[in-house]
Amino acid sequence: MSDSLATRLASLTRTLCDIPSVTGEEKALCDHLELWARPLFPGQIRRLGNSLVLGALDDERPMVALVGHLDTVPGADADFPSRLEDSPDGPRVVGLGSSDMKSGDAVMMALAEDLDRAALDLNPVFIFYDREEGPFADNGLGPVLDEIPELGRCALAIVLESSDGELQMACQGSLHARLIFDGRRCHSARPWHGDNAIYRAVPLLGDLAAMRPRAVEIEGFTFYEVMSATLASGGSARNVIPERFELNLNFRFAPGRAIEDAMDEVTRFVAGRARVEWIDRSPAGRVCARNPLYRRLVAATSARQTPKQAWTDVARFAARGVDAINYGPGLTKQAHQAGEWVPLSAIVHCYERLLTFFRRAS
Repeated sequence: MSDSLATRLASLTRTLCDIPSVTGEEKALCDHLELWARPLFPGQIRRLGNSLVLGALDDERPMVALVGHLDTVPGADADFPSRLEDSPDGPRVVGLGSSDMKSGDAVMMALAEDLDRAALDLNPVFIFYDREEGPFADNGLGPVLDEIPELGRCALAIVLESSDGELQMACQGSLHARLIFDGRRCHSARPWHGDNAIYRAVPLLGDLAAMRPRAVEIEGFTFYEVMSATLASGGSARNVIPERFELNLNFRFAPGRAIEDAMDEVTRFVAGRARVEWIDRSPAGRVCARNPLYRRLVAATSARQTPKQAWTDVARFAARGVDAINYGPGLTKQAHQAGEWVPLSAIVHCYERLLTFFRRAS
């Protein structure tokens, strides 16, 4: 890789990392990007809150959206400033959000600077949005897609979320349900006077522990449906039999299933053993392996093709009939880690492969 390109991409990534942008606090970073975009996209900047859409929306060429979120999870003082450090595998950028996903945003910026958009057979549009790390309902991409219906004409959306440099197909759907077990409180010295709500959950927990992942194959991609208890709470004092116990149940389901069908499965599993309150409902993405621009991306990247065993915003595009794929330089295992880092070589490789994708004639 060229030293000048690597230095530039490292600088772009570090600059983004050094502007704090915890979910809900993305304004400073969005302001920075809007100022950067003005000379590159005259008359082609749409800002909605702390989200930006850059590029021509009325172009007749096939539209390809490059998509990246601006926010990070909370960090610590030690995460700032970012730094470039050596490792046995080469230099890496260390900083909050470096893998998830400011290195992907940096790749988008470099492509926006370098592509001669008028000379391409495709129309690249750049979407930077806020609040991805928060609840599904608060995510900033939803309002962007609602307010700019032209984006529904995208021939392909490339979400530069952490993907280990793989082309990660579609994404799982995710349900979160609060399961409430009711009992009757009493003194713990005489438990027979009450009904322990924690014990009421034992049969259901046993069924959960006995579950095995269920493989679902779609067009050669195998997704694993899993149901897990992820949070538990209950009780008011050490010497009181609890009258209420709660579990958070998370169901990850494969593409091709409607949310309503996934909810029905959870309801059947609970089988009246607890009250169910739905907390978060995120649809699955869809497999788009036959999309001709996806095939072009495969040829340009030579990247490994894998299913996305998680949820990402490709699902929001799928809900609007737009094919979308996950492809970014970040490492999935580094997301949300203390001392988060990304290999500089991965950032450069992602940039070069996407440059090839856009410059290659169909």
